[in-house]
Amino acid sequence: MINLKKIRKAILTAVWFMFLTFPLMVMKVNTIENTVQWRWINLAYIGISAFIFSLFWEDLLKRRDNIASKDKKKSINNKISRKLENKKIRNISLFVLILIVVLFPFIMSMYQTSIITTALMYVVLGLGLNIVVGFGGLLHLGYAAFYAVGAYTYGLLYYHFGLSFWLCLPLGALFSALFGIILGFPILRLRGDYLAIVTLAFGEITKLVLENWNDFSFGPSGIANIPRPMFFGIKLKLAEVTNFTYFIAIGLTILTIIVIKRLESSKIGRAWEAMREDEIACQSMGIDITKAKLTAFSMGAVWAGIMGVLFAAKTTFINPASFTTWESIVILCVVVIGGMGSIPGVIVGALIFILTPEYLRAFSEYRMLIFGLALVIMMIFRPGGIIPKIRKTHQFKVKEVKE
Repeated sequence: MINLKKIRKAILTAVWFMFLTFPLMVMKVNTIENTVQWRWINLAYIGISAFIFSLFWEDLLKRRDNIASKDKKKSINNKISRKLENKKIRNISLFVLILIVVLFPFIMSMYQTSIITTALMYVVLGLGLNIVVGFGGLLHLGYAAFYAVGAYTYGLLYYHFGLSFWLCLPLGALFSALFGIILGFPILRLRGDYLAIVTLAFGEITKLVLENWNDFSFGPSGIANIPRPMFFGIKLKLAEVTNFTYFIAIGLTILTIIVIKRLESSKIGRAWEAMREDEIACQSMGIDITKAKLTAFSMGAVWAGIMGVLFAAKTTFINPASFTTWESIVILCVVVIGGMGSIPGVIVGALIFILTPEYLRAFSEYRMLIFGLALVIMMIFRPGGIIPKIRKTHQFKVKEVKE
């Protein structure tokens, strides 16, 4: 039932939202002719949309709470899991997915292939950060620093020693893992906000070092002419190397999923999850917290280093501007939006978060506003992420003994 109080509140919300978006949506400055175009119709659209949305906002929140309180057997996640248990459907879906993945670069344009390659790179980056944030419960805001270590490993080793992409790939992972251990030691006792501040500072320090240490990293000018991956020593054309890079990204994504899935079920994976839930209780049960934190940081950094090498090979140019704090925030958003601790969630989150802005370029003036609004709505109604992690439950049944 809509009453006068709701209408008055919706009007105030609409007016406030019109005021906030006025410079962006109404004023359009033409810098060439030095004129201002006033788009009042946009203000009317915003006011009407905000009024309608605000009017039904409380009802939507109540509906969300009702859905969340329903029995788990009726939840969406259990419906999906029951469908996936059907072996026939799973096999058909897997076959169709493999077919699409293999044929995609040959059907679509080189631009589309490049976009998907970038999205796959963020899938791996998200899965790597998911080890630290999702499994270990350690808030990391400087993950782009490890990404930069991998990229500069390839750039500098090629520039000074002429090493190829395939030799630098494991070296990038190794150096990033070492940096993860170096970062992990000083922050073993930190938690929560303090941990986030230190990791954020680590990312900024790495960027500043790369910008100002000209003799080592060539400063803001960066490193250019980094070679793309070669196929058994054969130099490929641009279209061919784009497709080849795409398949490399596919292979690394599959490898990452397999390794992380195995880690999740291993002893160290269970230690990470125990540490995330309660660090004190975890330590009292005999789990080595120092070892668990260092392995979380180093294993998470490995995948960032590998993707850094692939990024340098894909773009053929790197500089510190590619590894800002915003890059770390984007990767963290991928994990949070997809579902912390959920491998399928991170994959879907990365694809949506990276591909959506690209395919909204038709709405170039409003795409980030639409994208931001969609994220806010999603985080309100799906706070656990797109595919939240489902906790494993065990039921014990007592067999009745017949006399």
